Amino acid sequence: MKNCFSAVFAFLGLCIGAGCAGPGASGVPAVKDFDVNSYMGEWYEIARLPNSFQKGMTHVKARYTLKPDGTVEVVNSGMKEGEKRSITGKAWLAGTKDEGELRVRFFFPFSSPYRIIRLKNDYSVAVVEGGDRSYVWILARKPQLPPEEYRELTAWLREKGFAVDKLLPTDQSRP
Repeated sequence: MKNCFSAVFAFLGLCIGAGCAGPGASGVPAVKDFDVNSYMGEWYEIARLPNSFQKGMTHVKARYTLKPDGTVEVVNSGMKEGEKRSITGKAWLAGTKDEGELRVRFFFPFSSPYRIIRLKNDYSVAVVEGGDRSYVWILARKPQLPPEEYRELTAWLREKGFAVDKLLPTDQSRP
């Protein structure tokens, strides 16, 4: 069953394509003044647009660890059907070192865009897209966001052309 989870996350690489530079297919530029060290650590998924590779997933989070070679180890985990699942991948900066433009790979040779399009100054909340408006995630350092902050993020995403009415809040209650 864990292999199935790995295959599903690998499908992400195939689904979101070869990637983008600059503003990406969504037209929303990646954040500037990005510090990869500050981004490292644990992030909770607050909400996402529906996608096949995360269907039925709850308690989703990601841990990013900077490696000595400058790449980032990515461990995505969550619960599905009462079972914890995880997959480990690798990411690297795809733009300039101060730009929130990365590539992520879970299975060689496929990689996918990982574009941070909004980021709080204190690195506590991020909005990530997968290269176009079909894939978007709201992430936070804590499992919950204050309702007013969530509303502000969804209003911003709507303004940028994302289908916020389809956002799925991620269950982060204790399993």
